[in-house]
Amino acid sequence: MDLLDKPLLRALRGEPVWPPPLWLMRQAGRYLPEYRATRGRAGDFLSLCTNPGLACEVTLQPIRRFRFDAAILFSDILILPWALGQDLAYREGEGPVLPPLRDANAIAALDPGKVAPAVAPVMETVRRVRTGLSAEGFDATALIGFAGAPFTVACYMVEGHGSRDFAAVRGMAFGDPPLFARLIDTLTAATIEYLAMQADAGAEVLMLFDTWAGILSPAQFRLYVIEPVRRIVRALRQRCPGVPIIAFPRLAGLMLGEFVGAVGADAIGLDTSVDMAVASTIVSPSVVLQGNLDPLALVAGGDALEGETHAILSAMRGRPFVFNLGHGIVPQTPIEHVTRLVELVRAG
Repeated sequence: MDLLDKPLLRALRGEPVWPPPLWLMRQAGRYLPEYRATRGRAGDFLSLCTNPGLACEVTLQPIRRFRFDAAILFSDILILPWALGQDLAYREGEGPVLPPLRDANAIAALDPGKVAPAVAPVMETVRRVRTGLSAEGFDATALIGFAGAPFTVACYMVEGHGSRDFAAVRGMAFGDPPLFARLIDTLTAATIEYLAMQADAGAEVLMLFDTWAGILSPAQFRLYVIEPVRRIVRALRQRCPGVPIIAFPRLAGLMLGEFVGAVGADAIGLDTSVDMAVASTIVSPSVVLQGNLDPLALVAGGDALEGETHAILSAMRGRPFVFNLGHGIVPQTPIEHVTRLVELVRAG
């Protein structure tokens, strides 16, 4: 198959493919028994992310089961701060834990020179997945590489863990703008290199996850969400010409139109809060939309799943579009509901 004939790549070039290509955020995860078994072999989550054989296996598992139109590299957005030299651990029931970055010395200690050797196993995973997709007959399946956007990654680096409001991060952004800007600049440059390496290794699409974009004021959103993503997209256009870019500014709200117009991504991932019909009037038809089924509608199944899915498909018919969730699939999702979703989307 010609690489450009893959449904996801056709849609990201602006073609209104119908039925639309389908993949799910966190499609490789704890709802799959084969994932749980593989993770058990790895010992811990970081070891799983940095073991090319196991990470490749996990990436391919949902493709074998559901034949999605894209495989997304199995990794984590916090691999980059770990590669820069910040300690990282994943604790059961607690999530990621890092030593909080709160001063100039801690930020200055981040070492971009460590990134390439640290992420070498991740690049090997990308190469193995590209080979594996072809070897297993999934020639129509595209491979997505990804990174966290600088603001969202900074949230975890400064706070030291997950949070509902990331008060320490926002406090640094307001209280010491030059220091916070230095961290964002460091992450922006490292993210460009990290994503370019993934494209060189075989990723056909690149995605930026800005999960916590919506916690900022409009002025800070422009500084720490729009501007870094714009710089990353512009640099990747030069480094990786022809590789489409998806940006996901979760909970951007009224800033969505400004974000889309400024950053220049090929596609915009929309979270569950966005009315797809309204988004189609805000976002230029030249920009592909991706989204945005509520993950809990997928858990519920039945009429809720069918109604929500049909509403999204109806709103997007005739427009370049990629069907996805509005956030990641959750562990309690019944496998049979994912199978039903695939049937619904494939039927258009």
